[in-house]
Amino acid sequence: MRANELTTYTRGDLTISSPDEGVVLKLATLAIAAAPAIAASGIPAVGEYWPGEGGINGGLFPGGDKPYYLIVPTGSDAEAAHEWGGYGDELNGANSPWDGQANTADLVSVDTSHPAAQFCAAFEREGHKDFYLMARREATFLEITVPDLFAKAYHWTSTQRSAYTAYLVDFEGGWLNLTGKNYERLARPVRRKFI
Repeated sequence: MRANELTTYTRGDLTISSPDEGVVLKLATLAIAAAPAIAASGIPAVGEYWPGEGGINGGLFPGGDKPYYLIVPTGSDAEAAHEWGGYGDELNGANSPWDGQANTADLVSVDTSHPAAQFCAAFEREGHKDFYLMARREATFLEITVPDLFAKAYHWTSTQRSAYTAYLVDFEGGWLNLTGKNYERLARPVRRKFI
């Protein structure tokens, strides 16, 4: 994070700002949990299987324009080690800290191989084919809400930092870090569910 750069979360009259992104995400998660219960029935608790949706309810993510639930598939086929790919190439896209779906679309649409994003985009569960490689803020959110669904290791995000590095999140200690796109780390697909 650059000096004097703030991460801000706004929902209704609530605004949380801090130079520490982790603090903002934790407080935002608490604010979401304290919000009135959703009247619609059939929404499982965070960490519970969501029938017909391809995985576990990872929680209501604040998103960009509209909040959405993050669905996290489970099983041995839902997590695999891959390179981020494209080492030495900086894409115009794949820079969003929030929008893993857009980042993944950018990564799989270019000629350069991006194995982590390609693995997630090709994933299918319960008829859903809209999985993607989570963005760094989506990953940080899931590390707070459902860390036990992930192997205790670093997982790629779809957010690149430069031509040579991309962000990853440690699902053991919660660290956000950078590493070379040519290293193998775990990739985990997620999908969105709007209500």
